[in-house]
Amino acid sequence: MTDANANPSVVALVGLSGVGKSKAVELIGKMRDFETVYFGGVVLAELKARGLDHTPAAEADVRESLRAEFGMAAMALKSLPSIEAALAAGRDVLIDGLYSYAELKVLREKLGERLRLIAIHARKSVRAERLAGRPVRPLTAEEMAERDRREIDNVEKAQPIALADFHVVNDGSEEMLADALGGCLGEIFGG
Repeated sequence: MTDANANPSVVALVGLSGVGKSKAVELIGKMRDFETVYFGGVVLAELKARGLDHTPAAEADVRESLRAEFGMAAMALKSLPSIEAALAAGRDVLIDGLYSYAELKVLREKLGERLRLIAIHARKSVRAERLAGRPVRPLTAEEMAERDRREIDNVEKAQPIALADFHVVNDGSEEMLADALGGCLGEIFGG
């Protein structure tokens, strides 16, 4: 059971694929109790609802169709009820994978200064190695480059990364990532 927080906050992780957002979520979860909201889960749920396989092309098609239907802020809009319910219950929220500038604008409008962004970065070669070796939804270097291009050109993913409150480089060890994230959380939560 978690104690209610009188002034809960929202921390969103932003970054291109392969930078280590999932690892950061895991590490942050060990440091502080958060209600985690995975924006990519909106796409995965829609894939399942449509009976589609989890392939990079199918995910891209579903992301684009959701945005065509609901606008570029689709993931944030579809996730807002979960975020607001957690905040109303006094829970801090961790958003795994904010994608677009439109999503950032919607969240800033709804959450104001309660929202803090942590951008995670990694060298392209490190990202390619991670993505090729991941057990779920692996990507080749070419697929990664295509996804990067789509996300920057079509989704405006670069703006939230550039506008983040904190920037962490994840090219080293897990301990180095944990230390960097701990520093961000210390500044956000004052401890």
